[in-house]
Amino acid sequence: MTASDTRAELTNDLVFPPGFTFGAATAAYQIEGAVDVDGRGPSIWDTFSHTPGRTFQGHTGDVAVEHYTRYPEDVALMADLGLSAYRFSVAWSRVLPAGAGRVEQRGLDFYDRLVDELLGRGIDPWLTLYHWDLPQALQDRGGWTDRSTAARFADYASVVHRALGDRVRHWSTLNEPMCSALLGHMSGQHAPGERNAVAAARATHHLLLGHGLATRVLRDQGADHLGITLNFTPMTPATDRPEDVDAARRLDGQQNRMFLEPVVNGAYPADVVADLAAAGAPPPIEDGDLEVIAAPLDWLGVNYYFESTVRVGRRPADQPTSFIGGEDVVELDPEGPTTTMGWGISPETFTRLLLWLDERAPGLPLVVTENGSAWPDEVSADGGVHDPERTDYLLRHLAAVRRAMEGGADVRGYFAWSLLDNYEWARGYAQRFGLVHVDYATQQRTLKDSARVYAELLRRHRQASEG
Repeated sequence: MTASDTRAELTNDLVFPPGFTFGAATAAYQIEGAVDVDGRGPSIWDTFSHTPGRTFQGHTGDVAVEHYTRYPEDVALMADLGLSAYRFSVAWSRVLPAGAGRVEQRGLDFYDRLVDELLGRGIDPWLTLYHWDLPQALQDRGGWTDRSTAARFADYASVVHRALGDRVRHWSTLNEPMCSALLGHMSGQHAPGERNAVAAARATHHLLLGHGLATRVLRDQGADHLGITLNFTPMTPATDRPEDVDAARRLDGQQNRMFLEPVVNGAYPADVVADLAAAGAPPPIEDGDLEVIAAPLDWLGVNYYFESTVRVGRRPADQPTSFIGGEDVVELDPEGPTTTMGWGISPETFTRLLLWLDERAPGLPLVVTENGSAWPDEVSADGGVHDPERTDYLLRHLAAVRRAMEGGADVRGYFAWSLLDNYEWARGYAQRFGLVHVDYATQQRTLKDSARVYAELLRRHRQASEG
């Protein structure tokens, strides 16, 4: 069977129920650019990316893909693809340059125009309040390691909802707090670039507290479709040796359960609390915090890219761990093909993850808020961008979602990551995740083959739903 035959077979078999949401996702710092325009204040990613040695070849998000000025063109692309929804984030420091206090109306006006443009094209906006770009002014006062930042986040949520809540129905508080807390404060791979276990534990708890406080504020202001977006990486032990099984348990605890269970059940997993305490970094829980964190939600955002196989062993000196007390755990290179990020490809694990989440969060609908892959895309001589690997990845992971739904998982939507090639954080512009190719020198947008296949699938879905 040829690749085109496989593609046709997968596409024909991908039937989703009426009302299923199909979209694509982005994040503010990765696409907007215009970092010093219309009163925007600096964020921790401005500081981090301008610090020598922090990012690939010193790349920054100063220009990104100029979405701040090119958003009408980008929304037109979404409409051409037939997206029913678009997931984007608001830049906190564009709205509140100092993180609190004075509101920058010009920043709010940008998101106001974006929302109206989306609605005018029949595209439902899904708004994420925080996708890693904390205002630097708040970082200077301790950032997420300081408890007051959680309260400032709730204030910020209130400002944005008052401006956009009459037109935006779908709200997510945080995107991937695991990355903000552990990659940002334990391994130092992400902003603000700390390597401190106590800071990582404090950031974890205060991010979740901020989520709970913001959820309460949004609910009080009338929001009725609230969620949080977590990233899940299933952990598999390399062998059945007790020490490897325990290594997988420890990393699963911090990667997955430490963020899921407080939100869903109002408690940190007991084994995770014990692990953090043993590492000298217990979460700084105060009375009433866990009740706040467990504020009722309407959906859970699921970001999935790969699974990880781990064992006990000596870590290379240049690979600091992202996990508190995880200095003795090694994550193995994946077997089989990998994306240019070095990530393995396992749609079967995706199905299992969704079924597991359905069991762990009964009654809470799931939305796949990110899923995608990076490949070395180039514009061909015929003017097209032929990305068979991404097309295959997309279709196989959509099929994995469908299998999970057939198994009983309540999945309501799927957002491909990403709409556009963009600034891939510390990896700079070296990694391309987009359905749409961007020439960074000219900002020319070109639909990739994967985008056309996705558009065809969405067209069939609309026809079946309407028929």
